[in-house]
Amino acid sequence: MSADLSAVKVLVFDVFGSVVDWRGSIERDLSAWGKTNHIQADWGGLALAWRSLYQPKMQQVRSGQRPWTLLDDLHRESLEELLPKFGLTTLAPDDLDHINRVWHRLDAWPDAIAGLTRLKSKYVIGPLSNGNIALLANMAKHAGLPWDLSFSTEWFKAYKPMPAAYLGVAQAMNVKPSEVMLCAAHNDDLKAARAQGLKTAFWPRPTEYGSAQTKDFKAEESWDIVATDIRDLAHQLLN
Repeated sequence: MSADLSAVKVLVFDVFGSVVDWRGSIERDLSAWGKTNHIQADWGGLALAWRSLYQPKMQQVRSGQRPWTLLDDLHRESLEELLPKFGLTTLAPDDLDHINRVWHRLDAWPDAIAGLTRLKSKYVIGPLSNGNIALLANMAKHAGLPWDLSFSTEWFKAYKPMPAAYLGVAQAMNVKPSEVMLCAAHNDDLKAARAQGLKTAFWPRPTEYGSAQTKDFKAEESWDIVATDIRDLAHQLLN
């Protein structure tokens, strides 16, 4: 760590993939649920296909093609589009609700809780995520994420990487953008945050997409901190 980060007061975290293992969590959760309810499907494949629609759906909102729409609702639209491809055409409405809310039940990566808890001792910490307010609250409760507060982009009505998502944190906390650090496992998110004056920290999640992963194996720019995981991020910031 070479940059002067003494002015940083707020750490905000990308969540999906950076703090929680969405792919593994969805596969584990829905495989167990499907077994109990005698519903078979390629749950791992569904997770990947579902995630592939994440950015296209949000881009419809970012572009103004459609009004602000919660991520829960975008997820539900994507799920219903994918159901026939995975042989899930006879599910009851309650089953669809349960599947869609799997995004509320994601598990943290093994290093996340300890690292976040340590960082919380000095910094205000919270998610800066495209997840809606209810989704992030339920996920934090499920996974035990020790956030101080939530910076859901729902508050700002601006999905990342729109500038208002990053600048909204500084405005809400009454600090300069340079006093906020975005912490993430995705280079493109960090690039957008840096463009708005935020500090940046990166660590890799090379198994986020499993064998389908094609990027974010390493830092692609000179971020303010490059760590191995969130525990290492805490070590570098607090030692």
